[in-house]
Amino acid sequence: MGLKGTGRARAALIWVALLFAVAVPIIAAAKSPLLAWREPVYIAAGFAGIVAMALILIQPLLIGGTLPGLPAYRGRRVHRWTGSFLVAAVILHVAGLWVTSPPDVMDALQFVSPTPFSAWGVIAMWAVFSAALLAALRHRLRLRPRVWRLAHVTLALATVIGSVVHAMLIEGTMETVSKALLCGLVVVAAVNVLIDLRGGSRRPRRRT
Repeated sequence: MGLKGTGRARAALIWVALLFAVAVPIIAAAKSPLLAWREPVYIAAGFAGIVAMALILIQPLLIGGTLPGLPAYRGRRVHRWTGSFLVAAVILHVAGLWVTSPPDVMDALQFVSPTPFSAWGVIAMWAVFSAALLAALRHRLRLRPRVWRLAHVTLALATVIGSVVHAMLIEGTMETVSKALLCGLVVVAAVNVLIDLRGGSRRPRRRT
């Protein structure tokens, strides 16, 4: 197999691995026996949360140029759209939980909930919203590139940490092993982008 064939095989492997990383937790959750005791709105809210976690994995892969076939400029564009879908998924997740149990959501938002995972989920939620708002207002605020990057990366890290801890502490419909693998991949992807960004700040950027 030549270099071209090897590159295509590697690209296909990356996309298949990403598909499995996203699909397996969703399929495993869909087979959970706990769903039989839940209301449809609650189930939809739960799956919105799983989709949000999958999008959190995809975001650093897009911005880091990891996904084959997506040039840097196109990856950044898709990153913006994926960020919008992430915000929508978080809103659906919280809204569904609100419909089924408003007191629990209010306790979580006020950081008085007895369940530790609630606080981490709220932290991740506000970090997602803040990152999206900052991205929307970036040009109006006229932020310097270094300031913008530091702020956005900080909020992204808060999103990753809050979301991973939130997911791992919940004992619900998500299957334990697939959930742990998804959360692990999210952390690895985020750390990889951080390393690339730190390295990129010390060397001239290549035009894509």
